[in-house]
Amino acid sequence: MSVNVNRSVLDQFYRYKMPRIIAKVEGKGNGIKTVIVNMTDVAKSLNRPPTYPTKFFGCELGAQTQFDAKNDRFIVNGSHEANKLQDMLDGFIRKFVLCPECDNPETDLHINAKKQTIGNSCKACGYRGMLDTRHKLCTFILRNPPEDTGSAKKKEKKSKKKDKENGSSDGEAANHNDIDAPDAVDRDDDDEDWAEETTEEAQQRRMEEISTHAKNLTLSEDLEKPLEERVNLFYNFVKHKKEDDAVDSSDKEILAEAERLDVKDTAPLILTELLMDENIRDQIKKYKRHFLRFTHNNKKAQKYLLGGFECLVKLHQSQLLPRVPLVLKDLYDADLLEEDVILAWAEKVSKKYVSKELAKEIHAKAAPFVKWLKEAEEESEGSGADEEEDEDNVEVVYSASVSELKVETVKPEKPAEEEDDFDIDAI
Repeated sequence: MSVNVNRSVLDQFYRYKMPRIIAKVEGKGNGIKTVIVNMTDVAKSLNRPPTYPTKFFGCELGAQTQFDAKNDRFIVNGSHEANKLQDMLDGFIRKFVLCPECDNPETDLHINAKKQTIGNSCKACGYRGMLDTRHKLCTFILRNPPEDTGSAKKKEKKSKKKDKENGSSDGEAANHNDIDAPDAVDRDDDDEDWAEETTEEAQQRRMEEISTHAKNLTLSEDLEKPLEERVNLFYNFVKHKKEDDAVDSSDKEILAEAERLDVKDTAPLILTELLMDENIRDQIKKYKRHFLRFTHNNKKAQKYLLGGFECLVKLHQSQLLPRVPLVLKDLYDADLLEEDVILAWAEKVSKKYVSKELAKEIHAKAAPFVKWLKEAEEESEGSGADEEEDEDNVEVVYSASVSELKVETVKPEKPAEEEDDFDIDAI
């Protein structure tokens, strides 16, 4: 069954149609993946390579993608429903297919490898403009331009040279007749393009394009800077978002900026400094999604998160030092820290972020939680076939009857002081 390319148009006689996405889930466990069975047909309706929408899905879902054009297999890792992908495809169509002037999908993309820009031209209304290249897919498009981009120009130039050598002008006329788009779309001469319109609107559009060119040059230059400078750029980006009260809904933008600057691993250190203070326990819940985008399955990022927490303890020592085990428990429950990362951190006292004396105090306060974590791990390992059930029990035990565990593990040391510091009931 076909649907309108622009699904916001409800007219059943709308001329631009595309087939509905057909998705098939294959594999199990970590190897589960979604094959988009008819991606080639869908992409053909959009006049885009099938790799573009597939990669777009990967960018939006944070999943890896695989392409096998010969066997017509386009894959997104993970299990995804067809309806969800269809809705996501609407986002791709809005950003990379529909003309911003007339909303028709009769557009072509034009790649300028030297300037690292992506042009967009519409055959329906004659619109010419530049795409916003901040989306991660744009990097993929620049590296993998449409097959016919530039090839028609080269063929045209070659045929013109041959015609000139042969003294014939018929070839030129024939070439012009074969091109559907206006001359301004296909010619390389920027001066001719600028001469098309002289209205205020056209001048403003050209200024925006120049601004986009300059921005893209800056983006490519940023990656060449040392790590320290890139981290500072990321810090300022997040800081501005916070000052504009836009940080709560900007988790995807923050992730994209970190990936652009190649500072994804160190990002949690910056986020901890900017988004958290002595009220860290509430802020973990508030910004869980922001941190998960960096720490999920990324142990290096989790280590930087622990470093950021140590820095926070240093800044708010009187409030946070007694609550170290509680905060670690919150981070663990929120899946921001994995068990083996916490245990590895507890093995060695480091003065990388704070003084060795303070680091020892932090580790001492964390000891009851770390000890419980080790015992829970030993119990889980000893359960054999019931390992998954035991993991659930461990969580319940820690929440409901952990007071008994506390008495057993901490009593030999300082019962009164530890109870004050490590309020189990509060967990």
